[in-house]
Amino acid sequence: MKNEKSTPSLNSKKRSKLLKRILMIGLPILAVIALIVPTNNYIEVPGTTESVNQMVKVDGKKDQSKGNFYLTTVEIAQANLAMMIYAHFNSFATIYSAEDLMGNLSNSQYDLVNQFYMQTAQNTAIYQAFKQAKMPYELKYDGVYVLDISKNSTFNDKLQIADTVTEVNGKSFKSSEEMMKFIQKQKVGDPVNIKVTRIDGGNHSFDGHFVKISTGKTGIGISLVDHTEVITTPKVTIDAGQIGGPSAGMMFTLEIYSQITGKNLRDGREIAGTGTINSDGSIGQIGGVDKKIATASKEGANLFLVPDSGSKKADDNNYLAAKAAAKKLNTKMKIIPVKTLQDAITYLETGKIND
Repeated sequence: MKNEKSTPSLNSKKRSKLLKRILMIGLPILAVIALIVPTNNYIEVPGTTESVNQMVKVDGKKDQSKGNFYLTTVEIAQANLAMMIYAHFNSFATIYSAEDLMGNLSNSQYDLVNQFYMQTAQNTAIYQAFKQAKMPYELKYDGVYVLDISKNSTFNDKLQIADTVTEVNGKSFKSSEEMMKFIQKQKVGDPVNIKVTRIDGGNHSFDGHFVKISTGKTGIGISLVDHTEVITTPKVTIDAGQIGGPSAGMMFTLEIYSQITGKNLRDGREIAGTGTINSDGSIGQIGGVDKKIATASKEGANLFLVPDSGSKKADDNNYLAAKAAAKKLNTKMKIIPVKTLQDAITYLETGKIND
């Protein structure tokens, strides 16, 4: 018995040609949509490895010693469909919803908050470096940073995130506690004038009224934190360009400390790292540590200093997450756990890790 192949009908051939034409036209359109149309998600991937030596000046001079201290970054961008697909197949890419990443902040507010965190990290780095070196410094109180503005604040459409409030009703203060005590003695509904400075250097004056805050006390409706400035001799300046966030604090501190003490902590090595610097000298946890390991390894760093919280869970301990990332990359870069600034200095001077 012979097997016979059926011959496609004329209609079948036309449908086949039509389908091919639709695919030829449709696929490029879908590709364009995937590349252009944004989603409501953001993708985080490895960023850059930047030499801190080139950002920090002490007495107007850059560090010319051999080797480098590097800060490491992540890159965050609003994701299109193509980027979402890419992230699905890349273990060093993470997708966040807008709410998970920024909460209730707008893009511009999120950027301002990150600028604030960077400025605070630099300030704390200078303070800690001089304190560690036992060199004199002065803390100057400049006002309070605005971190959030309540919906019932009469300054809601006037203040911006990261503004610094310098005066209330013509009075300046020596601490945020002193300012809040003054405000809490006022009556809800009474008029109030505040003076503020902005990150761009602009000065502004706004009028409003005192309101009742969530604690039931009188306020102006802002979340705040002290804005202090460290005055030192020699003078230290830091220019990190458009990089934001607090995670370069430790690396700034090590660079400043090296310069003001003359200690050659790098010893010609390429040393990358990440971690916040806190007012007590502890090194704080950061986000995206796996991506930072990836960029530092790619750029040829010898060592990577990373916060160690002491937790046994990688989700709560940058050190464990960093080791897992390094193993995945099969990198030769050494991962060094640090809990304090002194831990980092001790390792760089002796090669020993504090328990």
